[in-house]
Amino acid sequence: MSDLLNDELAVLNVGIEAFAESVRAHGGAARHIDWRPPGDGEPALAWRLAALLGDPRDPDAPGSRVDRANGTAAARMLAAQPRLVDIALQARDVWPDMGRTLLHAGAPLSWEAMCAPMRGSMIGAVLYEGWAKSPEEAEAMLGRGAIPFAQCHDWQAVGPMSGVISQSMPLFVVKNTTHGNTAYTNFSEGIGRVLRFGAYSQPVLDQLRWMETVLAPAIKAAVAHAHDGIDLKAIQSQALLMGDEVHSRNAAATGLFFMAVAPALTGSDFDRAKAAAALAFVAANSQFFLNLSMAAAKATMDAAHGVEHSSIVTAIARNGVTTAIRVSGLGAHWFEAPSDTPEGLYFPGFKQADANPDLGDSAICETAGFGGQSLAASPALVKLVGGSVAQAIAYSREMAHIAWTRNPTMSLPNLEFAGAPAGIDVRKVVDTGIRPVLTTGIAHRTAGVGQIGAGIVRVPMGCFTQALAALADALGV
Repeated sequence: MSDLLNDELAVLNVGIEAFAESVRAHGGAARHIDWRPPGDGEPALAWRLAALLGDPRDPDAPGSRVDRANGTAAARMLAAQPRLVDIALQARDVWPDMGRTLLHAGAPLSWEAMCAPMRGSMIGAVLYEGWAKSPEEAEAMLGRGAIPFAQCHDWQAVGPMSGVISQSMPLFVVKNTTHGNTAYTNFSEGIGRVLRFGAYSQPVLDQLRWMETVLAPAIKAAVAHAHDGIDLKAIQSQALLMGDEVHSRNAAATGLFFMAVAPALTGSDFDRAKAAAALAFVAANSQFFLNLSMAAAKATMDAAHGVEHSSIVTAIARNGVTTAIRVSGLGAHWFEAPSDTPEGLYFPGFKQADANPDLGDSAICETAGFGGQSLAASPALVKLVGGSVAQAIAYSREMAHIAWTRNPTMSLPNLEFAGAPAGIDVRKVVDTGIRPVLTTGIAHRTAGVGQIGAGIVRVPMGCFTQALAALADALGV
């Protein structure tokens, strides 16, 4: 505020931004504060919100019950210890009854409703599995309902962008050793023209088969040779100190993972040439750890799910059409609203109009305190998404207003090593009007083009107002 206080006319404008613009037009200094009334401007919802806020004078009040539930959910979240314990060489090894089901990111949607990048991923998966001989045949099968769909989250899994998982794809197996639950995710293909962005050319399919037959067995050998698996929480925590926010930037985390697997793999009896190829692939893919970060967050937040009356968000997922959230105390229901399109920097030749609305399960990272919650840790990333270090710090400070707690094991150096905000509280989002910030890759709206940039997007407020109303219903207010 010092820049304003030193001016002759200093105005803080709340509400309609045009008022601030009029002050500036007459030579004054004005700063606009993006504020909305509680309850998203809906009086009835605001009254229900008031009843759900904690009251220390009345331990039996609905809000106090929510507070206690949130304390339980947050304790589970903070106590989680996700570890990479195995590699399933094929998804059918985990789910024997999977058959031809294709898993996808986000909430349920039909073939007809899918965005083009997700459709492309589904076509590619059908070709990869050999269920069709051409893209046209694959599309016809998908169009007539011959291939069933399911959501990754409902199978204890997560997948970036389209999130597609089919029966032959290898999976990381991540166990929360504190609570005993397990989460799964597929392998990172790198960036550019890859399946998760809707590409299905022959090189894409060839790489997927190499990952199935060479990369996955190599990582499996390394994990088997490592004592008690690989501590993903420790890698995430250290990576925050090294410039990652462990969602859209994973350079440090990937390096730390490489350091964990390379000695284990070279110390095993795995084929030397294949081991070298696998390690070279990981070393060349700075985003390799993303899928592991997602699975670690999934294993963490699943342990916090199912606490009656808790308002903590345990999943954020996008299918390219809608963004949806799940809330600890509200079961498996998805609260959905139309997805926004990310804003950021684009690769040469692309622009905002080329972007698909937000896509992928990777926002599970934000629910556990990474990504947008931890942007202050990653000055390098904010340049990529068109921001500044000051903006990154501001985002993390802003996210603290809607988080239930901070994670003391996830330190943010640029915030004096404060713990990352963690545990998004539906009530606080609706009360403050602050929507969670997500860091994200940007997919072209046409299948097959791939990633065209990286940016920032916010979760639609409609997800939270719906969830708040459902929580109020459950508590009878």
